This record gives sequence, C-alpha cells and structure tokens, in this order.
Amino acid sequence: MSNSSSISHFLLLALADMQQLQLLHFCLLLGISLAALLGNGLIITAVACGHHLHTPMFFFLLNLALSDLGSICTTVPKAMHNSLWNTRDISYTGCAAQLFFFTFFISAELCLLTIMCYDRYVSICRPLHYGTLLGSRACAHMAAAAWASAFLNALLHTANTFSLPLDRGNALGQFFCEIPQILKLSSSKSHLREIGLIAVSACLAFVCFVFIVFSYVQIFRVVLRIPSEQGGHKAFSTCLPHLAVVSLFVSTGIFAYLKPPSISSPSLDLALSVLYSVVPPVLNPLIYSLRNQELKAAVRKLMTGCFQKH
Repeated sequence: MSNSSSISHFLLLALADMQQLQLLHFCLLLGISLAALLGNGLIITAVACGHHLHTPMFFFLLNLALSDLGSICTTVPKAMHNSLWNTRDISYTGCAAQLFFFTFFISAELCLLTIMCYDRYVSICRPLHYGTLLGSRACAHMAAAAWASAFLNALLHTANTFSLPLDRGNALGQFFCEIPQILKLSSSKSHLREIGLIAVSACLAFVCFVFIVFSYVQIFRVVLRIPSEQGGHKAFSTCLPHLAVVSLFVSTGIFAYLKPPSISSPSLDLALSVLYSVVPPVLNPLIYSLRNQELKAAVRKLMTGCFQKH
C-alpha cells in the first residue's frame, strides 16, 4: 500500500475544460478576490485609523475582516493560477499548507462570529454591564482565544489527515485542498478517526450556532419592547444580516463535511464549498459591516482623504 509520502503532488478539480471558459472563471475569481480585498481592506484600515471606532464591536469586526482576507487568499489565488495556465497541479506541501490555513481561518471566523453575537447580546440586553463584560482586556483575551483555538483545530486536522495512507490516486474533486476530498483518497480504516474529529468539530460548530440563535431570541425579545420604532429598526438592521451570514456559513459548512457519500456529486461539492468558503468573505463587508453608519462614514472619510492626497 502506498502512503501519503509517496505522493509528490495532487490534481485539483478543473473548473472548465475549454480554454475560453477557464479564462472566464479566472476573470470571475479575480473579481471576487478584488471585491473581498477591497471590502475587508477598507474595514481594517478604517477601524485601525479611526480612533472613535476603537470599541469592542469594531475590534472584533477588524479580526473578522482579517480572517475573511486570510480564507479568500488561501484558496482563490491557486484556482486563478490553474485556470489561467490550464493546469491542475498543487504540490504535496502546498496542499497541506492550503488545508491548514483554510481550516485555521474558517475556524477563527466561526469563533469570531460567535463572539460578535455575544457583543450584540450584551450591548442590547445588558447595556449597563457592557463596559465590565467587554473591557479592553476581556476583548483581547476573547480574540486571542479565538485565534489560538482555530490554530490548534487546524493543526490537529491537518496532521491527522496527512498521516493517512493515500492509496486511491491523487485527484481531488475540489478546486482547493479540502479534508473530505483527501479522505476519499484513503481506503484505510484510520480515516474513521478523522471523520470522528470532523464530527466533534461539527458538534462544536452547532453549539456555537445554537448559542447565536439563543442570543438572538433574547435580543429580539428586548428589541420588540423598544418603544421607539427607529431604535428597533436599528437593532434589527445590525442583527439580521449577522444572523444571515452565520446561518449560511454554518449550515453549508456542516453539510459539506457531514453529508452522506450517497448524495455526493462534483457539482454539489463545488457549490457547497463556494457557499461557505468564497461567499462569506465577499458578503460580510456588504451585508453586515458596511450597514453600520459609523463605519460607512469612516470609510467615506478614508477614501476622500486618499483622493485628496492624489
């Protein structure tokens, strides 16, 4: 039986067979990348430069933008390179690195979305305790815990996945290195250990999702008691986009990793991976971050200052 060390490279899924379609995919991926880079880059710069935005909500938003940038830069550039140069190759080391960083940033994103929900819960349901529960030290500790747990999760999954004997070729049915696709290359029963780890991670993700939903139930109960229609609308406009992003991200991610093999197909796998890996980094700045009036004003001021300098 050949093991994973005998594989020097993997073959990623070709998004199209015809060269014209490959160029079209390249242009589409380039547009998605630029949109994600611009939206998240503006948020990071605006929050970092705007002293009035140095609050817990915007601090976690900056961290979320960093994780979005990391996840999009891990998967899309290689897919663009392959489409442009009509190749499918990715080195063994490159595949392991891609899987590690993708798992790292995706795990960090889920942790940060959960923390941001807690921030919204405290600010709306327990406003008098906001300064105590979300002081600068507490925020730093929560962000550090999110990144550290994401790092350990990614390290565990990457080490476990690439320790398996891969004896079913080297062709992956995905445009980036993803754990379920690599597991398909192994006939060893050892891969059940990784499936168990995935199930544990999925359960933790589901717990985060339940916590978020429960928090929003409490938030909506408080919001509905707000006598001012404008105040209720402001709270809903902040919370609903966040809940939409979380629902899309968690549901597609869990389904992609735990769906039965009987309903697996290349088109379904590709669609699910796009929904949880490519769409959130592009949509987060639009439907969650840039709906905030303070942030929009800071971004507008930043862009105006850049144009005036030139």
